[in-house]
Amino acid sequence: MHAQSPPLARKRSRKSFWLKQLHTWHWMSSAISLIGLLLFAITGFTLNHAADIEAAPSTAERAVQLPAALARSVRPDDQPDAKKPLPAPIAAWIARELHLPATGTAEWSADEIYLAQPRPGGDAWVAIARDSGRVTSEVTTRGWIAYLNDLHKGRNAGTAWKWFIDVFAAACLVFTLTGLVLLWMHSKHRRSTWPLVAAGLAIPALIALFLIH
Repeated sequence: MHAQSPPLARKRSRKSFWLKQLHTWHWMSSAISLIGLLLFAITGFTLNHAADIEAAPSTAERAVQLPAALARSVRPDDQPDAKKPLPAPIAAWIARELHLPATGTAEWSADEIYLAQPRPGGDAWVAIARDSGRVTSEVTTRGWIAYLNDLHKGRNAGTAWKWFIDVFAAACLVFTLTGLVLLWMHSKHRRSTWPLVAAGLAIPALIALFLIH
């Protein structure tokens, strides 16, 4: 049995090295993106059939009274309408009494301060009557399917979820690109590889071109 020539041995060694690297990056990116892909696949289906999936929204309303010391800080004044955060003591009091985050920009008018608090799968708001200090709130939830659908769209999900989407998208990109290279490396022994890849491109492209109006 003849020993391999040095150039051929080096070529096979390089191929083996890159194949191992590709497999490593492929399984690592698939592990990172697995749950996200599962979530996005399920919510892709629920969003596609949103009209057929009934939701039963529930709304909870509450009314409380600001303590006199806090109410004095929001009495009507001659300032024009503005958009600014609630004073920190009032925001902390609302969070404690109503169990609602009171961060973000509120709308200040002559009669009322209105703070919208949209969230995935629902909505919420807090209103403060400036003359009386009466605080009213409303929280609406539309169920777990609506919650997951909004996460799919990134609707009102906050900065942390935005970063997760970016990391998830990068992991999916690595997963697909390493998968494509692995397909190319094994395609000599699997003749159906490129016809299947072409079909994966052609089917959505033809539907988009001829069946979407």
